[in-house]
Amino acid sequence: MPPDYGFRVHSDAKVELGKNLFFDKILSGNKNIACATCHHSHTETGDGLSLPIGEGGRGLGVARNVGSGADLVPGRLPRNVPALFNLDSTHFNLMFHDGRLVADSSEPSGFKNPAGANLPTGLDSALAAQAMFPVQDTTEMAGQAGENSIADAAAANNLAGAGGVWEQLTNRLQANPAYVDLFVDAYDDVDFASDITYVHVANAIAAFEGQMGLANNSPYDQFLAGNRGAMSRNQKKGMGLFFNGDRNGQNCASCHSGLFQTSHGFNAIAMPQIGGGRGNGFDGHDDFGREQVTGDPADRFKFRASTLRNIALTAPYGHDGAFNSLRAIVEHHMDTVTSLYNYDRSQAVLPAHPTKSADDFIVMDDPVRVAAIAAANELPPYTFTPKQVDRILDFLNALTDTGSIDLRAHTPASVPSGLPLAD
Repeated sequence: MPPDYGFRVHSDAKVELGKNLFFDKILSGNKNIACATCHHSHTETGDGLSLPIGEGGRGLGVARNVGSGADLVPGRLPRNVPALFNLDSTHFNLMFHDGRLVADSSEPSGFKNPAGANLPTGLDSALAAQAMFPVQDTTEMAGQAGENSIADAAAANNLAGAGGVWEQLTNRLQANPAYVDLFVDAYDDVDFASDITYVHVANAIAAFEGQMGLANNSPYDQFLAGNRGAMSRNQKKGMGLFFNGDRNGQNCASCHSGLFQTSHGFNAIAMPQIGGGRGNGFDGHDDFGREQVTGDPADRFKFRASTLRNIALTAPYGHDGAFNSLRAIVEHHMDTVTSLYNYDRSQAVLPAHPTKSADDFIVMDDPVRVAAIAAANELPPYTFTPKQVDRILDFLNALTDTGSIDLRAHTPASVPSGLPLAD
């Protein structure tokens, strides 16, 4: 029997609506960036960069740049773009590297989230709830105050009120007859343009992300379903090491457990801190991770354990994309503190910025801050041999669904707004 993946089922009409919304720049303040820009079907639902370039940037994937002149982006976003694989499963109830959005039935919206009571009800999943937020980030999609009315609302933290970010974006869609038809087809409770809400938008985007991100036919999945020949001998050896551990019994599955190889927990593993930071520390260049959510100093430098499905496709790795190959991030786990102190900066994928590049390694250049990251580390060194590390890498490659390697079929030829798909 194959395992229960918990994938939600959505109508074709809802997925089709979500696809158009996902690729349409109409959801950004300046109409110059889409969800797909950072989670593209051509780049395995990521962008290939250590840290993403939001609105104002030009290009796609590793060719994306920071723009110029009036369109120069104020800075890169502080954390690596998460891949979208399998996130519409009921197994995933927590979003973002720091877990600041999580399903919680005690909350009015059903989620603990950055917007608090402003988050509306009716969202299908944590993935749908997450889709409410990129549009209100001034660096990510909204734009800077003074550039457009949506950016002004975002800067004033007006999300759900009259003239708020979600209302203004909904109004754009309500004014587009082609979109109205798509919403009417997708939802039983939408008969007229005035019935459309941003909850409908977010739920449709999540439905499409669920379809594009479906990844449950890897060699490992086939093995679980009873095909013992689906994995190679070396992949099976790596699986044994992954679950059983080194000679001290320290394994990988304690953090990367379950059907999707994640405990959904938070761990401090001495990750190098690159980029401009997330506003923490004396100058704002640190990223304290989970502590930003809980307020507990014991959670400093802890980040969510990533799912390992399709992990071979989703470099760079880490909350800030510090490691650009699967081998590099696995070898970091073998001795995290030593790796931190010997971090090879050349692997960071950070397109140049005329003023912000000077901040890219400001934390790593500070021995006190690096020592603080090292002191918070929770992962003791492993005793795996180099050959055993090779076998673990073989197993991780067995988690790749070959259907996820080329997702171009999910890209529409055009979108209802008429805005260009290309960046």
